[in-house]
Amino acid sequence: MLKDMETVQKDRQVAVALGGNLGFQGNSVESTLVRTLENLIGNGLRLRRVSRFFRTPAFPAGSGPDYVNASALIDTDLPVEALLSLLHRVEADFARERNARWASRTVDLDLLLDDARILPDPVTQGRWMNLAPERQRREAPDQLILPHPRLQDRAFVLIPLADILPDWVHPVTGQSIRQMADALPAEEIAAICPV
Repeated sequence: MLKDMETVQKDRQVAVALGGNLGFQGNSVESTLVRTLENLIGNGLRLRRVSRFFRTPAFPAGSGPDYVNASALIDTDLPVEALLSLLHRVEADFARERNARWASRTVDLDLLLDDARILPDPVTQGRWMNLAPERQRREAPDQLILPHPRLQDRAFVLIPLADILPDWVHPVTGQSIRQMADALPAEEIAAICPV
């Protein structure tokens, strides 16, 4: 029985997006992201893979300096709610402020996926996935939605994620990360460059 539990846990795929566009304590954004990864390890998470770092335009366009984005595949036995709390604590360690939606930040950690789990349920997931763009700017869910409801729409998430988990299949769209990344508009893909 214990061996079966270890196998399930070892094979659990949990991905986190990392990003930032403001330095922290005189360090570059890239250095801050490296320090963030070290902080995650120091908090008991095990990194299986980390993507390359990519320079990406601020989202939405014109909202601030360019970002540096990456993705990490992690091993953890934490329940998703505890993992999300840990990610928020690590953000706070780097002076992340949540004053405005899509504002500039020192570090942003988003839980992207936990295997093929759909949280909290398929109906709620569908509502947030299909939220009109003008409402996305004003509204944010008050609960964890997995997979991340904008995952399939954002080049700055999909390109780094394709580096580490290209064959993961979205449980709602039925498409792999690679397929979703390949379907992005060419100009969005061209705007993302490895650091």
